[in-house]
Amino acid sequence: MSGIFKGKTTGTPISLIVHNKDYISKDYNNIKDIYRPSHADFTYDKKYGFRDYRGGGRASARETVARVCAGAIAKKILLDLGINILAYTSSVGNIKVKNIDLDYINKNPLKIPCEETAKKAIQLLDNLINENNSIGGTAYCEITGLKAGIGEPVFEKLDAMLSKAIMSIGATKGIEFGLGFLASEKKGNEYNDIFYSENNEVLKKSNNSGGILGGISDGSKITMNIAFKPTPSISIPQDTINNNLENVNVTIKGRHDPFIIPRAIPIIEAMVAITLLDYILINMTRKIECVKNAYFNF
Repeated sequence: MSGIFKGKTTGTPISLIVHNKDYISKDYNNIKDIYRPSHADFTYDKKYGFRDYRGGGRASARETVARVCAGAIAKKILLDLGINILAYTSSVGNIKVKNIDLDYINKNPLKIPCEETAKKAIQLLDNLINENNSIGGTAYCEITGLKAGIGEPVFEKLDAMLSKAIMSIGATKGIEFGLGFLASEKKGNEYNDIFYSENNEVLKKSNNSGGILGGISDGSKITMNIAFKPTPSISIPQDTINNNLENVNVTIKGRHDPFIIPRAIPIIEAMVAITLLDYILINMTRKIECVKNAYFNF
């Protein structure tokens, strides 16, 4: 709507609007007084005393389209700075990616970088659709090209702020960096990333820390694994309660994905891009030395 002319920014605020046209509100009539299992119906009602039951509110994934729009702009700026963000589906239920082929990510609807894994996952999801059921899974995200020194040392650690951004995406239930929870099984000499110098550049022999030390980027690849719960809207009859606290049974109608991670991939990339660009711009205004030397000339 504004801020862009002939493919370039004009300096005025960039304003966009996406009209929500593809909706079927009647699909939600039977749950207007019912708290769906694992949905935000109950908590929204308790917090606000009122809720929009039609499926298009802030608890809907449709809200994230604005984030993807903003993230697309942020990604363009980061690419100019040599920073790239890549996310893909790494598991569907207990089916995990084996042989990674990044070129295959956009050749299948599940955004899986492995043809063999994608075929197995599609078969699983076809069976789940026939069962009116759903399943969870994980996504992998990596950041390359980010210089060392980005992040704050205490309350706004880079991994903490990335976690905040990712956990704000609906259905996200966990995030880990590097080895993540597997680090709890390692001895110090097994986990520690050994530094070495080559051609006047600081490198590491491993990246168990996932590219972040003390809440600050160390210049190596930042790696994240993100867990998503199954889509809670399933057409299998379920016991629950209504807003009169009566025990009832509900069968959820409408269009619902058996697996949501492919839709979450661009949202993950967008939230990571927005978070990184915020950090760089904040450090630029503070004239932090590492950012000054790495990205800008003051």
